[in-house]
Amino acid sequence: MKKRALVSVSNKDGLIPFVNGLVEKDIEILSTGGTKRSLEEAGIPVKNVSDVTAFPEILDGRVKTLHPSIHGGLLARRDKTEHMEQIDELAITPIDYVIVNLYPFAETIAKPDASFDDAIENIDIGGPSMLRSAAKNHADVTVIVDPADYEAVLASLEESDEQQRSFRKKLAAKVFRHTAAYDALIASYLTGAVGERHPESFTVTYTHKQALRYGENPHQKAAFYEKSTGSASSIAKAKQLHGKELSYNNINDANAALEVIKEFTEPAAVAIKHMNPCGVATGESIATAFNRAYEADSKSIFGGIVALNREVDKETAQTMSEIFLEVILAPQFSPEAKAILTKKKNIRLLEVAVDKGETEDKLTSIHGGLLLQEEDTLGLDDAELHVVTKREPTEEEWTALSLGWKVVKHVKSNAIVLANGEMTVGVGAGQMNRVGSAAIAIEQAGERAKGAVLASDAFFPYGDTVETAAKAGITAIIQPGGSVRDDESIQKADEYGIAMVFTGLRHFKH
Repeated sequence: MKKRALVSVSNKDGLIPFVNGLVEKDIEILSTGGTKRSLEEAGIPVKNVSDVTAFPEILDGRVKTLHPSIHGGLLARRDKTEHMEQIDELAITPIDYVIVNLYPFAETIAKPDASFDDAIENIDIGGPSMLRSAAKNHADVTVIVDPADYEAVLASLEESDEQQRSFRKKLAAKVFRHTAAYDALIASYLTGAVGERHPESFTVTYTHKQALRYGENPHQKAAFYEKSTGSASSIAKAKQLHGKELSYNNINDANAALEVIKEFTEPAAVAIKHMNPCGVATGESIATAFNRAYEADSKSIFGGIVALNREVDKETAQTMSEIFLEVILAPQFSPEAKAILTKKKNIRLLEVAVDKGETEDKLTSIHGGLLLQEEDTLGLDDAELHVVTKREPTEEEWTALSLGWKVVKHVKSNAIVLANGEMTVGVGAGQMNRVGSAAIAIEQAGERAKGAVLASDAFFPYGDTVETAAKAGITAIIQPGGSVRDDESIQKADEYGIAMVFTGLRHFKH
């Protein structure tokens, strides 16, 4: 019996040569709509699906292939005599190849002006149904959803039955991944449209972007996946201009750098090491900001990740070229900057949008589960600030407190940041007690602690942190407040003449 292929695709890349290859193998082609027209224009003989179903397309093309003559031809098992006898009695011809890809739902909802009705009309029904039928019956049916597989499918026609059967199973698995991702995207869109925050089931889908050499350590396998509808201001959307492929740790650190730099509108520079900012600064120019970020911790920045929120110019690039950096990310690099930095073979240069954009839920995997929470997007403008001490901060201290508060949000808890009005001078991260983090930040700051301010991501459980800060010369503190011992901390601050501000907001980051 002559074999038959059903072709219905929205993505027509590589379609004509592939279908020509099937025709050369004496495979009959069924098609409909725009795909049929494309094939006919290329001179390929095509049979209309309506001729097979003896039923016209209806409802503006919503119903074309949802018919027993199609799904019977797909689902009939060739190894079951009763199946074959039944479709023969009903004059149904088996379909051996299904080449289908789906309406562009993701592309539609990504358009800024896409309406809800546009999204609904781009939910494919017949396509997924055919794909699922064919994939379920992959023992007999070859199903192709990805144009990247066209060449391999043609090559498989020359292989043994056993080899073809194994290949069909792989293609079927890919189909179910594809339809699962498609449905997950639709479910996510509709769930958001009705305002459901935490539904009874939560399904997400990501697309493979990059194979990684390894994960955090060489013995851990890893890969990088991209959210199809994610923000443009994302490492997943960054354009790599130069350097080696990004590693797992590069990606994590670059993401951390991008999240910190988004806090600033004035020219700013961020240096990250092991997911923590080691130097953050602002300036009248991006060159000044970077110089200050470098001075904030010239030791830790070695081998680090740097993010800037302005174009990298010649002056800044020249300074950067004298330091060993793993990754530099910025909105743009001037031609002169690129010429300087690309002389370093291994440094990664990433162009990426630096703006807050739309928020996304934060997903954290645990063994056997997943934690979901909103992003921590709140800043000082969202806080109810209360000066709780006798002395209020000076104008200069307010500037420094604002910088420290923007940064401490991105430091691993327990977190302490010391800053002046231009840069961080000390960072204490991830300690088991808050006074320990303060001691680390103060030690790093050295003499620069005198006259600096202190930002804490959470309240002080005792007054010891305030006392430690006072003895180092800290003049002002910003913290959430809310401890049962707040009075102890306030009294210590008043005792040493420190101005202290409560925000009512906590910024834990574990």
